[in-house]
Amino acid sequence: MLNNDVMFTGILNPTRAAGVATLIVAVAIGLAQVSNADPNGQMYGNPGAAAQYWRYQHQQDCGLMAVADVVGQVKGREPTQLAIELRGMFTKSEAHRGRIYRFDGTSFEDLVVLLQKYGIQSELTSGNSMEAVEQDLAGGRKVIAALNAETIWNLPPGQGNRTEVDHAVVVTGVDTRTDIVHLNDSGTPSGRDEQIPMATFTQAWATGNDLLIVTQ
Repeated sequence: MLNNDVMFTGILNPTRAAGVATLIVAVAIGLAQVSNADPNGQMYGNPGAAAQYWRYQHQQDCGLMAVADVVGQVKGREPTQLAIELRGMFTKSEAHRGRIYRFDGTSFEDLVVLLQKYGIQSELTSGNSMEAVEQDLAGGRKVIAALNAETIWNLPPGQGNRTEVDHAVVVTGVDTRTDIVHLNDSGTPSGRDEQIPMATFTQAWATGNDLLIVTQ
């Protein structure tokens, strides 16, 4: 069952941003021995093309930034941060009383509503697999995933809770040759085409029961 009360904020934390890229590389090296990379694999999706629609969030609005990113990929023109925040502030929520955006995060269910406002139909599902993500990307569909930010950013022990889903990102590619998942992650300054080991991504994704929004 989906928890419609979960709010995806992005957990802005400027003090750790500069070290994120280094930490990701370290995690990739550490996981190399347990990687399931396939030398005959392939890239699913086009992270290079999607990267231009990444934007760093300046509020607790990772969900809104993910929607804006997808709108840019589909329509070729991305709404500004102010524009999509206003859209969220003046659109009724389907997950809770009041408006979608109240400066304290966004329900995942309401991201589907916002995509509809831009003429984009999408579906929210849980219990998904990496194979499903790969096929969605191969089919040209756009994918938003709910996951745990502390895990993908590899924050030090004691900083944040790694057991809860709290962040929304756009999955732009899966490279089975290297076992790397490509993301547009608004929560970090290095989030444009952020590259995460697949084992790290699936661990973070599992906290939200492998929740996805996929365009139709």
